[in-house]
Amino acid sequence: MKIKLGIFFLLFFVAAIAQNKSIDKNPFIIILGVSQDAGYPQIGCEKDCCKRAVNDPSQKRMVVSFALVDPETHNWWLFEATPNIAEQLQLFRKQTKSQYNILPKAIFLTHGHIGHYTGLMYLGREAMNTLSLDVYAMPRMKNFLLQNGPWSQLISLKNISLQNISADSAINISANLSVTPFIVPHRDEFTETVGFTIRYHDFKLIFIPDIDKWKKFDRNINEMIKESSVALLDGTFYKDGEVVGRSMNEIPHPFIEESIKQFSSLSENDKKKIYFIHFNHTNSLLNNSSSEFSSVIHLGFNTAQQAQRIDFK
Repeated sequence: MKIKLGIFFLLFFVAAIAQNKSIDKNPFIIILGVSQDAGYPQIGCEKDCCKRAVNDPSQKRMVVSFALVDPETHNWWLFEATPNIAEQLQLFRKQTKSQYNILPKAIFLTHGHIGHYTGLMYLGREAMNTLSLDVYAMPRMKNFLLQNGPWSQLISLKNISLQNISADSAINISANLSVTPFIVPHRDEFTETVGFTIRYHDFKLIFIPDIDKWKKFDRNINEMIKESSVALLDGTFYKDGEVVGRSMNEIPHPFIEESIKQFSSLSENDKKKIYFIHFNHTNSLLNNSSSEFSSVIHLGFNTAQQAQRIDFK
């Protein structure tokens, strides 16, 4: 009997090790920032919403970005080049125990608003002076970088190498990983705006940090969530009126309250896939002790947390 039990526990132990090794080979993402373009605390803000982070630097949150990591090929890719890119590269090194290069294999950009591309400036000769780092951009985004300084200098000096992407056309970044951009409605003063789908076998992650309203989207966001494994979605504002002194029609985003209604028909399992991200400094979800945060979690949703790891299972 003792021998049989010993064999059982040995087989269980071997199976557990094999499973862990399999997980270790799977890609994962690390959330490097969760705030809206101007960061948290926001510049010039002296309100209570920002005093938390001013008085306690541990509450500071960087601009929305994440690292996609493939342990099998030992490569990683950065989504968005934010004004916090220097700190975010260090956060990535810390979270991965310096097992990967400080620079990503490539950068993917969603659009031309300040929080999503201006970190490229740190790749220039005044800073890292990188050599031909691939930057994937849509046609208008690419032309914007080509035709405007200082971004054009990054190209002429070969600090970055612009790579074309097209809506709904997949890019295979490794044998088992692909990235597909798709157009979303947003304030496109200079460039178009895209979200991204990342696929790994049956695992599917969608990333939509900015969108005007779900009803303007030419796709059914609820169906997209059902077909996904993880959804990082625009959570800029919690409710209408939270930005005082400015019409929020000028800065349309799906309010969290609207999104909760939009997603109310989803199953409990599908709601768990959703991670709200891209929080404005006025958004109560930046405070994990707030009643709004507790309400969102109680309803079955998630909020993206800085330094959080999400495994592709």
